[in-house]
Amino acid sequence: MPAGLEAEYANLARIAHSPSEIIVDFAQMLPGMARPLVQSRIVMSPLGAKLFYQALAENITRYEAAYGEIRLPGNTSLADQLFRPPTPPS
Repeated sequence: MPAGLEAEYANLARIAHSPSEIIVDFAQMLPGMARPLVQSRIVMSPLGAKLFYQALAENITRYEAAYGEIRLPGNTSLADQLFRPPTPPS
C-alpha cells in the first residue's frame, strides 16, 4: 500500500454500466445530508468486475463462517414474521 493512503467510509454504492465498462460510485449518505457525497468512482471492465464480484462473494462467505451470518434489514424468515411481538395499535 502506498504510504499515506487513507481509507474512505462508504455506506452507499451506485452501479451503472455501458457495453464496455462497469462503473461503481462509492458514497456516504448520513443523516441531515441533502444528497449522497460520492467518495470515489471505480471504472472496471466487465471481466474485472465479475472477478471482483467472485472475490467479494468468497470473502463474504469466509467472514460469515468466522463471525456469523450478515442479516439484511427487512429480510426476515417466516418464523420471525409469525412470532414477532405484537405491534401496539396507533
